Amino acid sequence: MALDAVGLAQAERAAQLLAALPPTYLVSSDLLRARATMGELAQLTGLPVALDARLRETHGGRWQGLLPDEIAALDPADYVAWRAGEDVAAGGSETRGQVADRAVAALEDALAAAGPDAVVVAASHGGTVRAALGRLLGLPLPAWARLGGLSNCSWSVLTEEHGGWTLTEHNAGTLPLPVLGGDNS
Repeated sequence: MALDAVGLAQAERAAQLLAALPPTYLVSSDLLRARATMGELAQLTGLPVALDARLRETHGGRWQGLLPDEIAALDPADYVAWRAGEDVAAGGSETRGQVADRAVAALEDALAAAGPDAVVVAASHGGTVRAALGRLLGLPLPAWARLGGLSNCSWSVLTEEHGGWTLTEHNAGTLPLPVLGGDNS
């Protein structure tokens, strides 16, 4: 499904803010809405967009397209386990761990392609972002659900510090400001 007028306005606003970083490498899920969202940033920056299917949203298998009540009726035990943060294959398709594996591999490839000191911007989907963040931050899988969701055209900012990743912004709609008294000030 394509972006509607609201989605396009959200993508344009996000692009204007993110262009100020400034990004040096763009990578996106190959699904239509993520591509269109990243296309707005590409248009402002003049950067090409690398498409990567590994940044797609979790495939829900037989749950795909169903409402939560319908999923609960179809697979009650698996749905309860999945909602509790267990690494259950959504609708018999993918586990959160598998989604994290593919998304983190895509991000690592993007970082390698971008080179040192790059600012990489990736467009993906809520569940995939949560799984990738959980894995990159070294959180145990049941804790991934504690990372709040992302609003449309909002983002998370990770910085590499001390040999690992630090989450400096989450569900952001503005650019991060330096934290006074933080490790880098």
